[in-house]
Amino acid sequence: MKALRNYLDKIKPAFEKEGKLHAFRSVFDGFETFLFVPNTTAKKGVHIHDAIDSKRIMSMVVIALMPALLFGMYNVGYQNAIASGLDASFMDMFLFGALAVMPKILVSYIVGLGIEFAWAQWKNEEIQEGYLVSGILIPLIVPVNLPLWMLAIAVAFAVIIGKEIFGGTGMNIFNPALLARAFLFFAYPQKMTGDQAWIADSPIFGFGGQVPDGFSGATPLANLADYNFTMDAVYGLIPGSIGETSVIAIAIGAVILLCTGIASWKTMISVFAGGILTALLFENLGMTPIHWYEHIALGGFCFGAVFMATDPVTSCRTECGKWFYGFLIGVVAIVVRVMNPGFPEGMMLAILLMNMFAPAIDYFVVDRNISKRLKRGGTK
Repeated sequence: MKALRNYLDKIKPAFEKEGKLHAFRSVFDGFETFLFVPNTTAKKGVHIHDAIDSKRIMSMVVIALMPALLFGMYNVGYQNAIASGLDASFMDMFLFGALAVMPKILVSYIVGLGIEFAWAQWKNEEIQEGYLVSGILIPLIVPVNLPLWMLAIAVAFAVIIGKEIFGGTGMNIFNPALLARAFLFFAYPQKMTGDQAWIADSPIFGFGGQVPDGFSGATPLANLADYNFTMDAVYGLIPGSIGETSVIAIAIGAVILLCTGIASWKTMISVFAGGILTALLFENLGMTPIHWYEHIALGGFCFGAVFMATDPVTSCRTECGKWFYGFLIGVVAIVVRVMNPGFPEGMMLAILLMNMFAPAIDYFVVDRNISKRLKRGGTK
């Protein structure tokens, strides 16, 4: 690492002001700060200095996503083996899934980071680190059979419309990854909800098999009335988005985020509390064909609660507001599932809706705190 540091120090003058490569200063700065912690700190305007910067926070979130990603790769191969009737080994299924998933990750990062780099060069600003997480989140929440060109369009939409026009990382109102999924859901609904969308049905480099015509790979949420809950829904051995099926893998990621203090436990717990209570209410009223724990285990509820609702940029910042914000996400997600069968996966819509109201929740919490302090001080 010392040799790399010395090399970067040697070429750095060429990217600084008056250097012959000054036009690419943003690109160089992005690579340098990704590889090494910056040795500069704010000189004024802050009250707390921390040893970790946002790039390291993003890196920890990516690490927490690894269990869901790796299991998702295996499940893609597993679902193909089940659909095509193959007796494949663990390694065959994992390799098949990896070869099906990796192109989506590459397209996501190439398109997203390409836009980020171009935007930074155009604005003569530093490369922002927010897409480090979004780049892996987006492939994890889409069907494995989604065409790469659709994914590229969705990524471009999320980065430009969902983030850059608001001012970049830290200024966006909506979660970019969910915005990409929402774009795909409404622009290409057949590719997002069809039975064949969740199965990689073409052989890749000799692995896997062809899915027979007429095979149904529908997710459990697509047909709740006929679904029989098993532990496969907890393990993740069911059709679904690449990273959203395994409750166990998501739980491992949650532990990592909570132990490192990256995610808010208040937001995470309140999402589950709101979802469980609402599902119990509908279950007791006889309005849902499945139990409350099935609502929590199926679909993207756990993934959304752990990795999406806790996004520090688009969620509430006040400690009290986090309770309201998370609870309402859980409530709205179950209400959408039960009351509108056309949108069986309500978590996406719930989080995007609450992203819009998060600033208002924080405003009322702060305003209430100010009023209480003024009353205690005897100020009218």
